[in-house]
Amino acid sequence: MTNILFHPAIILILGGLVQTILPTQLRRIFLLALPVLGAFVLVNLDAGFYGQFHVFNYELTLLRVDELSFIFSLIFLIALFIVAIYAWQEKDKLQLASMFVYAGAAIGAVLAGDLLTLFIFWEVTAISSALLIWANKTKGALRAGQRYFIIHVTSGLFLLIGAILHYHSTGSLAFDHIGTESLSGWLILIAFAIKCAFPLLHNWLQDSYPEASVVGTVALSVYTTKLAVYALARGYAGTEMLIWIGALMTAFPIFFAVIENDLRRVLSYSLNNQLGFMVVGIGVGTEMALNGTVAHAFAHILYKALLFMSMGAVLYRVGTTKASELGGLYKSMPWTAGFCIIGAMSISAFPLLSGFISKAMILTAAANEGHWLIWLVLLFASAGVLDHSGIKVPFFSFFAHDSGKRCAEAPANMLIAMGIAAAFCIVIGVYPSLLYNLLPHTVDFIPYTASHVITQLQLLLFSALAFVVLFRSNLYPPEIPSTNLDFDWFYRKPGAYLARGFATMISRGEENILCALKKLTFVVGSRLHRHHGPQGILSRTWPTGSMVMWVAFLLGAYLIFYYIY
Repeated sequence: MTNILFHPAIILILGGLVQTILPTQLRRIFLLALPVLGAFVLVNLDAGFYGQFHVFNYELTLLRVDELSFIFSLIFLIALFIVAIYAWQEKDKLQLASMFVYAGAAIGAVLAGDLLTLFIFWEVTAISSALLIWANKTKGALRAGQRYFIIHVTSGLFLLIGAILHYHSTGSLAFDHIGTESLSGWLILIAFAIKCAFPLLHNWLQDSYPEASVVGTVALSVYTTKLAVYALARGYAGTEMLIWIGALMTAFPIFFAVIENDLRRVLSYSLNNQLGFMVVGIGVGTEMALNGTVAHAFAHILYKALLFMSMGAVLYRVGTTKASELGGLYKSMPWTAGFCIIGAMSISAFPLLSGFISKAMILTAAANEGHWLIWLVLLFASAGVLDHSGIKVPFFSFFAHDSGKRCAEAPANMLIAMGIAAAFCIVIGVYPSLLYNLLPHTVDFIPYTASHVITQLQLLLFSALAFVVLFRSNLYPPEIPSTNLDFDWFYRKPGAYLARGFATMISRGEENILCALKKLTFVVGSRLHRHHGPQGILSRTWPTGSMVMWVAFLLGAYLIFYYIY
């Protein structure tokens, strides 16, 4: 199967486009068959490199299969199958096409063996995922999608420039361990950090995910950030700085999630929190830590999709996911409530559920390496998860006070999708070896020891007790209609005004822009003249790769101003 048409990503991308011309019933079956076919091709590929060819002087590898890329590709395909069932009644062909192109591009990026191929798929994920946000066709979705698109194109710009510099310094585009020993390593790390929603770079997530459609939000929760986790694990395993960044990621979302009224935004903050555990594991970099990261990403995709599906079902039936407007829905949507509780227990790492067998590996790996302060932060964050996702989401949507809303249960296809995801959460929790056998390194870890189970149950018990006491004492933040901003205030308010001002200046005189760009090129070229000889300016003295870098930079800057304006 070395033919490139048998690339799982190509199957999904082409299939997603082809389905737009198919009749409804055939389209539904066809879309379910695509991830099954992709998984069949994937599991029948031997470890190694496929689709290698040369473009100019660059060696590209479109398909690299090893333990790390295999497991991420597999869970991406499983998740796509579940989301395809969830979207069974979706009639928007463009949205479905965007979803499959998005999933295919994410798998293509995971299987990429070089940085240029990674960049191409990286940018396709940015475009296709932005279309999923715009598919909701609301004013909020339009603006959030524009901001999302700008941020992720910027991420791709950093990746491209970093890849070019990496090639110039090493002579290779191979996507292996990169590290932070060079400028190119830092630029690529920034690209990955944006997509992984590092602190201060994270608000695109809470800004965009709740604005997407019911189906779009579920798909978004699967791919973008976990692609970044894969990229970090591939390129920056053992980078100690990531331990501290990850610890911060686990802690700060708790406070915002507790006061947030929109339950899909609560889940978006909790997604940040869970990514932090994975980033800590990558930073620790031991075999156990990396196994824990990969296992947690696998489990997280399933239980987070389950939680977003349950809130999507509520939004589909009731028209809102505002906690202040919900309550008592268990009477109308008992199955959805039950599946939501399973997802909530999984993310809270209850024993016998998937979150427990993955998160315990990361905590143990951090302790084994002597990172006790980090271990305490992760422990605190684990307690916080129960309060904002494990209790708040199911409690305020299905229980709490009775809002008086009565509706039909979620459609059958949504219930089936949620049921499959819930079954995965339970089966993996009960039989962890099913997941452990797929991990990149040999697993020497037993999650169900007396100390692990008792410690986790105590943590969950006291966290639940704290919630009850605070809620009964009226000390828990009330659910009130509100819009909470954290760091995104800077680009929603002063940043937006500044950008519009620049855009206005640009629109008033494009000739002035061209003059400014010419002057910039002349000044930069003059300064580089000292280092590259007396033959001329940029185009005559720098190699083609450097010119590509400058063109990408200038086009990216113009694109940002264009879309803001």
